[in-house]
Amino acid sequence: MSGRKDFLSQPAPENYVAGLGRGATGFTTRSDLGPAREGPSEDQIKEALAKRAAQLGNAPPTAYGVGKKKGEDEDDGRFEDAENEEGLFATGNYDREDDEADRIYQAVDERMDKRRKARREARERTEQETYERNNPKIQQQFADLKRALGTVSDEDWASIPEVGDLTGKNRRNKQNERQRFYAVPDSVLAGARDTGQLGTEIQDEGMATEAPNGSADQADGTMTNFADIGAARNKVMQVRLDAAAQSQTTGTDSVAGTSTNIDPKGYLTSLGKSELRAGETNLGDIKRARVLLESVIKRNPRHGPGWIAAARLEEYAGKVQAAQNVIRRGAEMCPKSEDVWLEAIRLSQAHGNNHNAKVLAAKAIEHNDRSVKLWIEAMRLEQVPTAMKRVLRKALDHIPQSVAIWKEAVNLEEDPNDAKLLLAKATEIIPLSVELWLALARLESPDQAQVVLNKARKAVPASYEIWIAAGRLQEQIGQTQMVFKVMERGIKQLARESAMLKREDWITQAEVCEEEGAPLTCHAIVKETLGWGLDEDDDRKQIWLDDAKASTNRGRYETARAIYAYAIRVFYNRKSVWLAAAELERQHGSKQALWDLLGEAVKSCPTSEVLWMQLAREKWQAGEVDEARRVLGMAFQQNPGNEDIWLAAVKLEADNGETEKARALLAEARSEAGTDRVWIKSVGFERQIQKDSDAALTLVNEGLHVYPKAAKLWMMKGQIYEARNALPQAREAYNTGTRACPQSVPLWLLASRLEERMGVLVKARSILDRARLAVPKDPELWTESVRLEYRAKHMPAAQQKMAQALQECPTSGLVWSERIWHLEARTQRKPRILEAIQKADSDPILFVTAARIFWGERKLDKAASWFQKAAILDPDYGDTWAWWYKFLVQHGTEEKRAEVVGSCMANEPRHGEYWARVRKAPENGGLGVEEVLRLVARELE
Repeated sequence: MSGRKDFLSQPAPENYVAGLGRGATGFTTRSDLGPAREGPSEDQIKEALAKRAAQLGNAPPTAYGVGKKKGEDEDDGRFEDAENEEGLFATGNYDREDDEADRIYQAVDERMDKRRKARREARERTEQETYERNNPKIQQQFADLKRALGTVSDEDWASIPEVGDLTGKNRRNKQNERQRFYAVPDSVLAGARDTGQLGTEIQDEGMATEAPNGSADQADGTMTNFADIGAARNKVMQVRLDAAAQSQTTGTDSVAGTSTNIDPKGYLTSLGKSELRAGETNLGDIKRARVLLESVIKRNPRHGPGWIAAARLEEYAGKVQAAQNVIRRGAEMCPKSEDVWLEAIRLSQAHGNNHNAKVLAAKAIEHNDRSVKLWIEAMRLEQVPTAMKRVLRKALDHIPQSVAIWKEAVNLEEDPNDAKLLLAKATEIIPLSVELWLALARLESPDQAQVVLNKARKAVPASYEIWIAAGRLQEQIGQTQMVFKVMERGIKQLARESAMLKREDWITQAEVCEEEGAPLTCHAIVKETLGWGLDEDDDRKQIWLDDAKASTNRGRYETARAIYAYAIRVFYNRKSVWLAAAELERQHGSKQALWDLLGEAVKSCPTSEVLWMQLAREKWQAGEVDEARRVLGMAFQQNPGNEDIWLAAVKLEADNGETEKARALLAEARSEAGTDRVWIKSVGFERQIQKDSDAALTLVNEGLHVYPKAAKLWMMKGQIYEARNALPQAREAYNTGTRACPQSVPLWLLASRLEERMGVLVKARSILDRARLAVPKDPELWTESVRLEYRAKHMPAAQQKMAQALQECPTSGLVWSERIWHLEARTQRKPRILEAIQKADSDPILFVTAARIFWGERKLDKAASWFQKAAILDPDYGDTWAWWYKFLVQHGTEEKRAEVVGSCMANEPRHGEYWARVRKAPENGGLGVEEVLRLVARELE
């Protein structure tokens, strides 16, 4: 036998782990280690490492184990974050100077971003539009087709075939083929017919024989089940008894008519409730909601809103007691939910149980003594002021920092001195409440109020309300200059505290001050804050004009006036700002304020003839004729060759009856500022004085010698000859004028109408044909061609011309209106006007046509609405005002007529087919807008 030990009894090799070759991992327990012993020494470790290296053929290590690669665990400074201040730079001291530096950098970044913001946004908008144009969406590609669908008639829609579903159709056909149908036997149908019926007939053809199960055999072989008959009878009786019992409890008549117990007081109320439930609620819906809410409550009994919803459901269903029981359980399950307690208090109080509401409030406060809502609700449950004050004092003991409770306590005090004491104590406890400081300042005298506001300003330095209140206080005591000084100091303080509002918010505060009767404070706020946040690169003028217009639209005229005043100080020499401010004073200011403003405006913009003329007109309309002459004289000195000022002076003298002065001014104007307009006004003035004056003819010939291309002078010459009945001379004037001014449409129309007047229709048609060649696609020329034909009773030719006109001018309201009124039957006018508005939806002539159609159908409200739309769309079109006035003469009130006349005078219309002809007639030269309106209304057809 060998002397070698058995393999299993041999000691394990050093560092042996069983199963390591198979991937197993070993672990060592205390039993394996045995008692604690000293580990290997350093020399032993070095020796073992050297032996292992020799076995592997490597150099012996110089330290413990194998040395790590260079830089394996070292931090490379190249990859550190430069802004991550750690280690040596991690001081942690972020003081006020750092905060200020951050704000400065942020302000610089914002300003640099705003400098080219408008151009950058415009460039981005252009790029976006270019991209969308080059890469249109699917819906944009089919937009025109979608719009075209609006012209499809109902018949076309109805004739569109249904889209077939061949796949589904085949599948359904196969399913139907697989189904089998069987005929229902007659016995099944008879049984279904007799189900639930109660037979009351007695068979008399023979006696029935009783069957063992309670049925009887009849002579004809049928069966009668007496047990089912008795059960049905008992069921019907039970239903009637239940109905009778219910009627007795509710106070209504029973089904059998035996109950007459009716509550006379609550009958109508109960009837109303029953009708409400029958119309608005469903019993099944309430039951389902109840089941859902019960599930919510059971799943989460600590959820307060679930209990509230369940209680309100019961209240809505009319079960008040059940609602109170539910909310009481909810209060027990959610004692910390103030909403649940408030709902319980409301339910008790709403149904007349105020005492129970107080008890609930007391319990609620026991569980939530820091709830402001519960304390206030408990106070409101009390009826006596003393008790209410007692409740609020207890509330302040528990919640002294509640501003709402302090306010309620102050409101209960009838003596101002007691209220001041309370507010003084409140401001000591809550020094950051701006509302309490302002309330205390309002109760104090002016001197003491200043002291209070100073204390408030120190306690809350970032509050703009305190500075506004200080300014209003100075305005109240009459210190006008101090109002602006206080606001100036306030804005500087708020800027230091970084508590400045936006410019729009400051304008809102100014409007609030104006509304509450503090106009000086309003002006001071606007003066100090209107330029906040705006740079010179911004379009400040337009921004401020928009702000003023917005305030004007809101009815805040003082704020708008303050904005205009600030804009005028910045843009002193800009005419548009002065004109906008003058318009505000004209509409919503005094006459003297308007005069002062325009007087300052002409000093700042002495070369603006518009401002000079507005000032002269205002003086003239106020009866100050001499002042108007003086203003025009000063305007002459500043603008010696301006034709507008010359003509304004002529109009002033002519309207005041100074004919010779007006003639002399015109003569001087022709020599100083001899424009074609001055010559036209000169001829018009002479025609106005004397209709067929030789002086007018002489002037028009001289003017044509100077300005041969002036179309109005040629028209005037022809009209002068027409007035003298010298038709050949008028024809020569018009023909010469059309050759000199081929683009003048009115001149062509006058020439055609003269030929029609002389009875030469062929020549009139020829003139209109040449006019349409010279001025193509002109609606007036096409309309005149159509009128010429139907005035000559040539309706087919008129229809043909109208078809051509609609092809050339499809969006002209004048052409469509002519077709609707003269070439369409009465029944076809509404469809045609609808088609016309779809083609040209912003034409006032079409709106007037629609209004006249509704007027003819006696739909007066719609007619008035369309007249108003037309006037708003184009207030310069005088025919709209004339038609509207004529409508109101027949169907309107005196107030409405006066309103329309006033609006027309304010807009001073100058255009319109009838309006221009009446206004420019020589005999109507001196008439005002109101007289012209009445004349045009009488002339309308």
